[in-house]
Amino acid sequence: MTRVEAPARGPDESVVEMIDLSMRFRQHLVLRDIDLRIKRGETLAIIGESGCGKTVMLKLMIALLKPSQGVVKFDGQDLSRLNEKDLSQTRLRFGFLFQMAALFDSLTIFDNVAFGPREHKLFPTEDLPRLVHERLTEVGLPEGLESKKPAELSGGQRKRVGLARALALNPEVMLYDEPTTGLDPIMSDVINELILQTQRTKKTTGVVVTHDMKTVLKVADRVVMLYPIARLKPGEPQILYDGSPEGLEKAADPRVRQFVQGEAGERLRELAQGRGEL
Repeated sequence: MTRVEAPARGPDESVVEMIDLSMRFRQHLVLRDIDLRIKRGETLAIIGESGCGKTVMLKLMIALLKPSQGVVKFDGQDLSRLNEKDLSQTRLRFGFLFQMAALFDSLTIFDNVAFGPREHKLFPTEDLPRLVHERLTEVGLPEGLESKKPAELSGGQRKRVGLARALALNPEVMLYDEPTTGLDPIMSDVINELILQTQRTKKTTGVVVTHDMKTVLKVADRVVMLYPIARLKPGEPQILYDGSPEGLEKAADPRVRQFVQGEAGERLRELAQGRGEL
């Protein structure tokens, strides 16, 4: 499959747009009336409590899910209007680092990284060894891992292989779902540095879903905080904050400051009154 190249556009134009977006799973409303635009080249962090729809939002961006209401656009195109062939080509412009790396356990590291380019015939077969070597080197992995299976690697190594696999497609937009979950502080910082390196050297747009405020402060240009719909007042917007990382601790909404500072007082009071779940 030949990937369609993106048209030339200005750096301030939105690459991803969500317009009047809502997502419902049966009777459970996860996202409500979301309006969000992500500029080309920026790194956006999406934060918020578990269950507020962060990962669902990532899946909507690449049409792994279809919204119950509203529109998702990529590069000005409504994803719901694309046929399956065009949608597949559009997805090739995204890289996705899954929460637990989501490597294929039965494949070697080489075959994991080569999977996308091989499946979509993006590179000649003879070029794959060079491509895999370059991507593994970019994420700081030593030679000799190509023949190993994911189970033989540490958690940090698997996460870096997952990043190398995503980068093998030369994506324009990188989506990171909890990239530092389960990692020790040093390896978390390694992943953060790799995210920064990717954004700098490849000029990609980045969307990072995370609970890790160190990641937010280190890699994000802009932060959006979502809040669980069940705990919102009628008509209250689900996005509580949309601004710079530096402005989080001085945000006007106390719920934003409590989340950033990890304060449980108000949440415990809600639980005691039976208005929430752990």
